[in-house]
Amino acid sequence: MSPHPLRPSRATPLAGAAILGLLLAGCSASPSDSSAPADAASSAETPSDDTGSGHGEIEGAAEASEPPLHLVSIDTAGSVSLLDLLDGTETGLDGVRAPRSVASDGRYAFVADEHGVDVVDSGAWTWDHVDHFHYYRADPASPGTVEGSGVASIATGMLSTAGGTGVFFPDSGEAVLLDNGALSKGEINETLRLEVAPHDGLIAPLGEGALVTEADGNGWIERVRAVDAAGDEIDSIACTEASGTITTRLALVVGCADGAVLATSVAGETALTKVAYPADASGDAPPATEFSARKGRPTVAGLGDGSGVWLLDTREQSWRWIAMPERPVAASAVDDEAGHVVTLAPDGRVRVFDADGAERAATDPIVTDAVGGGGQVSLTVDAQRAYVNDPATGAVFEIDYADGARVARTLETGVPAHFVAEVGR
Repeated sequence: MSPHPLRPSRATPLAGAAILGLLLAGCSASPSDSSAPADAASSAETPSDDTGSGHGEIEGAAEASEPPLHLVSIDTAGSVSLLDLLDGTETGLDGVRAPRSVASDGRYAFVADEHGVDVVDSGAWTWDHVDHFHYYRADPASPGTVEGSGVASIATGMLSTAGGTGVFFPDSGEAVLLDNGALSKGEINETLRLEVAPHDGLIAPLGEGALVTEADGNGWIERVRAVDAAGDEIDSIACTEASGTITTRLALVVGCADGAVLATSVAGETALTKVAYPADASGDAPPATEFSARKGRPTVAGLGDGSGVWLLDTREQSWRWIAMPERPVAASAVDDEAGHVVTLAPDGRVRVFDADGAERAATDPIVTDAVGGGGQVSLTVDAQRAYVNDPATGAVFEIDYADGARVARTLETGVPAHFVAEVGR
């Protein structure tokens, strides 16, 4: 394998909105991020009132001075490797099931097939304390498996050592909530397992409980329910054809046919709000069914069937449609005020747009088959780089999206990156 050139140390990004609750005193702050909004301390909303304690450290972990960024690479047979993006070190990890899909919260990789989910703990994570961050490294681990029927959808929260992770099995209708605190110690602890009608649904962590889709006998979703730690319903809201979810610092988001539900839980009080699509939205801007953004940011990109991307501002509770030449394969929001979106086009180019739909930069075609083939194409954006894998070749491209979409590095991982997750963020 060719050596990996070292990347200069990255500047540490600052959190964008103070909604994780009252902060513990005495922490050292990281350098300021120029993208932080002026109203960073004005919000009292939070998707969860469980911020955890101890700044995210666990026994045996070492605190780092900068984000411990790594790539978890998994091939179609389930072999796994971990690449340190700072020094190029490769580590082989325990194998997993042959993936059908892989999801990540920035620490764990959740590897799903038709019969369950294997969890890979990269041992690299960032604790978001809103006005500053803490960074940790621990030994990688394999906490275990969550059993179920059908390729599960995964919904993650803001913190890898507190709160929960939702796992929904569509064929059996089992909605499972995992305890992230237990995961961080190498254990699988299901705090909740609900049996609902089988459907393509989701369960997403919210406070001590979760938000769960509800369907009729034909699999038609009409609403989402907020449930407490025991699984008892405490609130609900209409949300037909619910699909796609993401957690920001301001709210948990679930996509609906007519907009999105924003859910918050503050001091045990749950609030569900519908943000409808603009009344003048055309048929060329169909509903968003998947969401992606730089982790925690209030503005998220919503991707549906149309030729373009929705921007949902969870602070302003507003939508904005960005028309594009074609439907992107993937799209992720980078910042808030400027509204920049990084996309992967069907022809394999990474393209950067602003909120007005103007293309700011683009690569040459770098992904061989962005819409088909084995594996899963993933686009992840952090404060300085974007990462996209090419399942056909097993390579991963590191893109400096703010510098003309320059390909900073082409990375060859220990196993072919048919599936990839950026962790440590």
